[in-house]
Amino acid sequence: MVLSTGDASEIQACALFAEFVAKEAGEMIRRAIVAEKVFDLKSSVVDLVTETDKAVETFIIDSLKSRYPDHRFIGEESVAGGIKHDLTDAPTWIIDPIDGTTNFVHTFPCVAVSIGFSVEKQLVAGIIFHVMAEEMYTAVKGHGAFCNGLPIKVSQARTLSGALVITEVGSARDPLRMDAFYKNFKAVLATDAHGIRAMGSAAINMCMVARGAGDICYEYGIHCWDIAAGAVIITEAGGYICDPTGAELDQMSRRFVGGATKEICTQLCGILTHLTLERD
Repeated sequence: MVLSTGDASEIQACALFAEFVAKEAGEMIRRAIVAEKVFDLKSSVVDLVTETDKAVETFIIDSLKSRYPDHRFIGEESVAGGIKHDLTDAPTWIIDPIDGTTNFVHTFPCVAVSIGFSVEKQLVAGIIFHVMAEEMYTAVKGHGAFCNGLPIKVSQARTLSGALVITEVGSARDPLRMDAFYKNFKAVLATDAHGIRAMGSAAINMCMVARGAGDICYEYGIHCWDIAAGAVIITEAGGYICDPTGAELDQMSRRFVGGATKEICTQLCGILTHLTLERD
């Protein structure tokens, strides 16, 4: 059967199976996080990959492929290994096996399995398992967002004044990126935001916004696998997500803003120094 965005029951079934797979993948991470890690470098000395990243991605893709052999897959480590997959109209799983690899290497507990699902180039489901907290965040387009089966909602923040903002430095430390990061950091603090947080995982950052524990998050330099699941979870929790310019989110553009309301997102977009990055 050819899956379309209108096939709600089939999409929900896909998401339910992905939730099971994410939980199993999380158990692999839980066992490995306390063991000695061996890691390699990818794009820079702070862009890390471990054997566990690779093993968990293989497990997730093999598990999903066994149930859905006609679906396509975009995985962080597959792409890093030279396997390029363009986003098409075909049902596509977008996978980050360990979101927060640097945290994982240092046994810092903010690590997550992130699985997004796209149909006809539209994000329709998201599953994020915050491994050490044992929190399973799930959302299917049009059906709300949940943590461990209980509904979650964004805050009602409409302004950056008094807001808790979440962002990341990222793994690229070139002068252009760092200059923009510092300008944005200062611009946010100048709004009288209550504070800025960075947990080392875009997926967990987005879940914190979705559950109302943070008011808005943004990042430049991420990839589609970092935000695919979280984008669905934020919007289904009642939030708003867009490109940092205020335009519609382009999941392959490697940048995003996601917040409680359109108003707070619009304000943040208006003060950010933007970076245009190589597309996924």
